[in-house]
Amino acid sequence: MDAETIFSLRKLALLGAMEQPIKLSAASFSETLKSSVQTAARRLQEMEREGLIYRRIMVDGQWVMLTRRGIDVLKAECQEYRQIFFAKTNLEVELVGKVITGLGEGKYYTTLEGYKRQFKRKLGFFPFPGTLNIKLDARSIEARRMLDFANAIRIEGFKTPKRTFGGGRCYPCEILHERAKGIRSFVIIPERTHYPDDIIEIISPVFLRKELQLNDGDYLALRVKV
Repeated sequence: MDAETIFSLRKLALLGAMEQPIKLSAASFSETLKSSVQTAARRLQEMEREGLIYRRIMVDGQWVMLTRRGIDVLKAECQEYRQIFFAKTNLEVELVGKVITGLGEGKYYTTLEGYKRQFKRKLGFFPFPGTLNIKLDARSIEARRMLDFANAIRIEGFKTPKRTFGGGRCYPCEILHERAKGIRSFVIIPERTHYPDDIIEIISPVFLRKELQLNDGDYLALRVKV
């Protein structure tokens, strides 16, 4: 991603376009960028074409908001700065939530060869088909956002003749449960997910629900160290 695009995305985020659509004219954006109106308009068009922003022209003007991809670009940039300035800082995040039944997608994705080979090579195991889904409490939702700026084990996306599969990030975690001693597990955050930010998925080489004797509604705590 070129520096001009990242600069433009950062300025849009500072204007509030990460949280909600903002009304923005090319003229006002040119003042923010300290550029010509033509340059500002071109930047908006290019970011829209690249899938970094949503842009809608209404009767009352132009509305702009960052897409998930646009936000991910900024998060990646932030992570690089964190590696530069805080490379020796260890991040520890404790998360608590209730066990819930997922949508069933985890079982499908964890069995795809394009992912399985990476899990084995990067995490050291083939995961049990499926993920353990946790709905976080209010405090943990805020803590979970810290992972967006932490070092992660990257799982790359891939293509098949029929479709494209997105990548994701994995974070080693310790499940704080008496039966979990010695069980390896990772929080996985897919780039493309139907889940909101208050739900996390955990992968492991074992069937966690059975091993830990968990049912929907049971509370579970885990510690993520990166």
